[in-house]
Amino acid sequence: MNANTLEGRHALVTGGSRGIGFAVARRLLEMGARLTLLGRDEAALREARDRLGSPERVGCAAADIGRRAQVDDAFARARLWGGGVDILVNNAGQAVSERFDRISEDAWNRMIAVNLSGTFHCMQAALPGMLEAGWGRIVNVASTAGLIGYPYVSAYCAAKHGVIGLTRAVALEHARRGVTVNAVCPGYTETDIVQDAVDNITRKTGMTPEQARAKLAERNPQGRLVLPDEVADAVAWLCLPGSAALNGQAIPVDGGEVTGH
Repeated sequence: MNANTLEGRHALVTGGSRGIGFAVARRLLEMGARLTLLGRDEAALREARDRLGSPERVGCAAADIGRRAQVDDAFARARLWGGGVDILVNNAGQAVSERFDRISEDAWNRMIAVNLSGTFHCMQAALPGMLEAGWGRIVNVASTAGLIGYPYVSAYCAAKHGVIGLTRAVALEHARRGVTVNAVCPGYTETDIVQDAVDNITRKTGMTPEQARAKLAERNPQGRLVLPDEVADAVAWLCLPGSAALNGQAIPVDGGEVTGH
């Protein structure tokens, strides 16, 4: 995965202003791609573009991925700036922690809208151009929560299981068209979502933040949290021209947590 491996390719990364999305954007930029960062906060996107250090190769498009009209508008702006979208990384996501019998319908709908419907909207916006070009890479950042269950995040688990099912179905539909569709499934990773989980644990249990982080890290057989750059490297690998045989896969990046499930 050297510089210029993705020269001439245009990659769109959702949730690209921070965490895993920013790490992915930086990695793809290092590999020669042009980038569009998509997220809800225009100011955060511009700040991320500045931090990436190559503003002439990075564009921004603000949108709520849960709203189809906004997604279509953002993709249209991305194409005007960077040309057809060759690589789509669906990274944007949210998690709400609540016992299943207490989760509200609004919270449920929000988790489905952001984590599943948003992925659907962006895939439908990107696919026609990829199919016309005869080449494309779609990587959906799911979660180990899409492979196994976790307590107190039932809506998130349901959405991420849906993302993996969607990944597999679309991969099979277009397997002979030059487009691959895969998912990476990070375990607990050093991101804002994990920080929110730490805050929730400390609030409800009285643990210190250090104890809460250690509790989450226990799930990883390596005894640590995954790093965003480690997830980004897995995503970048799936975007390579030489990864054409990888299709419909859900690849855990979790230190071995889901082994045996």
